[in-house]
Amino acid sequence: MNKKVTGCIVTYNNIRTIGVAVSTLLKNTVCDFTLYAVDNGSTDGTVEFLRENFPQVKLIVSERNIGFGAGHNSIIDRLDSDYHVIINPDIVLRDDVISLMTDYLEEHDEIGMLSPKIEFPDGRPQILGKRIPKPYYLAASRLRGKEPGKLLREYAMLDEDMTMPRQIENATGCFMVIRTELFRKLGGFDSRYFMYFEDCDLTREVNKVSKVFYFPYATVYHEWGRESKKDMKLKIIQIQSMLKYYSKWGI
Repeated sequence: MNKKVTGCIVTYNNIRTIGVAVSTLLKNTVCDFTLYAVDNGSTDGTVEFLRENFPQVKLIVSERNIGFGAGHNSIIDRLDSDYHVIINPDIVLRDDVISLMTDYLEEHDEIGMLSPKIEFPDGRPQILGKRIPKPYYLAASRLRGKEPGKLLREYAMLDEDMTMPRQIENATGCFMVIRTELFRKLGGFDSRYFMYFEDCDLTREVNKVSKVFYFPYATVYHEWGRESKKDMKLKIIQIQSMLKYYSKWGI
């Protein structure tokens, strides 16, 4: 099958990282791939930079910051693809992970969404939750030290065999590959979350009707500044999203 793949980056003042993200996506992806960028009202020149340097990217410009999930949802009606990739603006690809992941989905109809191995640019693994984000897991993640404790190890499944593809309860939204038809059927992300927890929510919605798998054979590199630990406004947004998540799903 000659599969068609789309991808989308939602950006807000990400001029520092988005050039590397877009260039490595376009350079390393050899399948039939169309990349969208939704700009949420950037004031740092991101829009002009993308127009000048990447005219092949389909750019949608919002006058205001409508949020991560709503930004991704804004292109659902435009998608003409078999698979869709949700991508952060601080992602770097070093090989053709998109073809690798969509090839795997072609062979496994029971899987609706894939999450790759995610590392820092220097190759260190990122410790990311793969189980349902219970409050004690989130506390362990927030209070992490140099070495992950018992709860964080459990949350990230660090003591499980993760060398083979396997189903997970929670996938990070920095890079996800989902069947386009399924993404459209679910209505995309729950736009009640402005930012944070929309990826946890989408994973649970997909797992209700299909399966979400961790796919260790593909690696993407993520800068991951953990800005909510530094910025009080983002911390408040994260707490608001957490409360919406628990209101919807229970603790």
